[in-house]
Amino acid sequence: MHQFTDLGVPARLNDVLTKLDIHTPTPIQLATLPDALAGRDVLGRGRTGSGKTLAFLLPLVARLSGGPKARSGAPRALILAPTRELAGQIEAVLVPLARATRLTSCTVFGGVGQGPQVAALRRGIDIVVACPGRLEDLIAQRHCSLAAIEITVIDEADHMADLGFLPAVRRLLIATPADGQRMLFSATLDKAVDGLVRTFLDKPAVHQADSAQSPVGTMTHHVLHVNREDRLPVLVDLVAAPGRNVVFTRTKRGAKALAAQFTRAGIEAVELHGNLAQNARTRNLEAFHAGRVKVLVATDIAARGIHVDDVRLVIHADPPADHKAYLHRSGRTARAGNTGTVITVSTHEQLREVEALTRAAGVKPTTTRVSRVDHAMHAVLDPAVDLTFAAREPRPAERVVVTKTAAPRAGDTVRGARRSGRRSAATVSAAHATHSAARFSSGRR
Repeated sequence: MHQFTDLGVPARLNDVLTKLDIHTPTPIQLATLPDALAGRDVLGRGRTGSGKTLAFLLPLVARLSGGPKARSGAPRALILAPTRELAGQIEAVLVPLARATRLTSCTVFGGVGQGPQVAALRRGIDIVVACPGRLEDLIAQRHCSLAAIEITVIDEADHMADLGFLPAVRRLLIATPADGQRMLFSATLDKAVDGLVRTFLDKPAVHQADSAQSPVGTMTHHVLHVNREDRLPVLVDLVAAPGRNVVFTRTKRGAKALAAQFTRAGIEAVELHGNLAQNARTRNLEAFHAGRVKVLVATDIAARGIHVDDVRLVIHADPPADHKAYLHRSGRTARAGNTGTVITVSTHEQLREVEALTRAAGVKPTTTRVSRVDHAMHAVLDPAVDLTFAAREPRPAERVVVTKTAAPRAGDTVRGARRSGRRSAATVSAAHATHSAARFSSGRR
């Protein structure tokens, strides 16, 4: 089994990884580190959660260490990220590595005052982790120059393209020295990203750790087919299951409303979307990280690059816009080889759209027709997954019927189930299910 030092990572950086309980390189790190440490341009393709952050931070820090001190307003390395949250998380991973090599770093992004960022740049910063918009503003104000950049990294390049940032990325790359090292990491490579590679990377070493189309092997996918009026009760019962849950909506207004509805139902939830001020976004994400709340309701702003441990359920309260968004949202669970469950809640009108996007994503979900009776839902999904959801304390008479849309398979039995013809139905006592914890036979996360 390979170790980081086998790939050329300096011992003092390996010591930092050991203290963080990181011992074995992931496939994307194993593939890219030797070339990146040698100073080659690198194109790395790997799904979210595959370990891309360390794949570029380790060589960046190793190659900058021992070099000249950064001049005022002239950083030596630039990492571009599409969102403030991702920039902050890159910085969090970078800090212990930089400290071990006596390098300095700062983040540059909008939504907060620029004063502290300007002050840091004036002091002389080795590594800047930036979102394109604010960085261009500071360059225009002559607070920063990219003329001394030795290494440039573009993280989540496909998300940059989705957000319309590629023109700004191009302008920033033009402002960096042409002979510097450049590394680009992306989950997918569409035409826009490919154009960036051909223009700015010099004979890059190309590495792909996994297919962008294939779903994570340890992730199970479900579609709950519900009546429109049953959507909210079903969602409430899903997030009542033990463990951390990330719920995605299409709109900022929808995220705000759903988080409030969960909280009113006695399930503490926080929202994450573009209408929140940066301090509120940071506060809510920290509350979810720390476990003070167990439900994060987010728009696609959180679909990429948000690293939260032990997310058991990713729930698409609104089906995503396309298959790429489905994969990136779903990547909040089953990270780094762990297990997880993804559930899409679909009304009858949305079902064809959901079937098309899961097919495009290379996913074959289990589809279950869920009917609510007496305002309660306790769904037993695929018995092979053994996933039971416990709701709020119901009245003793409350019962639910779960009907599988597919023909039953041999061995598909549920305690108390009644079968009729080609459709299988499970009638589960709500009073009994309320006292059951959510069980995941596939293991932790």
